[in-house]
Amino acid sequence: MAAEPDVRLEGLADATLIDRVHEALDELLAHTAGMDDEDATLFRLAVSEVATNVVAHALAREPVHVTVELGADDDSLSAVFTDTADPALIDLHTVSMPGADAESGRGLAIALAALDELQHETDAGNVWRLRRARRAR
Repeated sequence: MAAEPDVRLEGLADATLIDRVHEALDELLAHTAGMDDEDATLFRLAVSEVATNVVAHALAREPVHVTVELGADDDSLSAVFTDTADPALIDLHTVSMPGADAESGRGLAIALAALDELQHETDAGNVWRLRRARRAR
């Protein structure tokens, strides 16, 4: 992500935050020059899946605060989610698409398929870094 994100949101890990992320992402993509529909659609899907997971799995003794940074430049689309939840114990190398009859568990697999890079760090909380290289301009 560039030194300064194009959009920065802060809030509690709740459904309102998901709506705000969708609105901010729509605005960013609409105003990014030469945005390809496929790049926009797949990045939007990945961001939506991670945002939903952050909210759905936000575990902590106190309310979970989330910061979301969204960016777009000539080469890539990026998002960084930082939260104060308990660290998520997940190894992204082991994530795979569940069977057709599974009722959940597809979010990170979808994000991995749509992105060029997905990183998860756990120091104090969680940091999720998403990047999709722009294919067409």
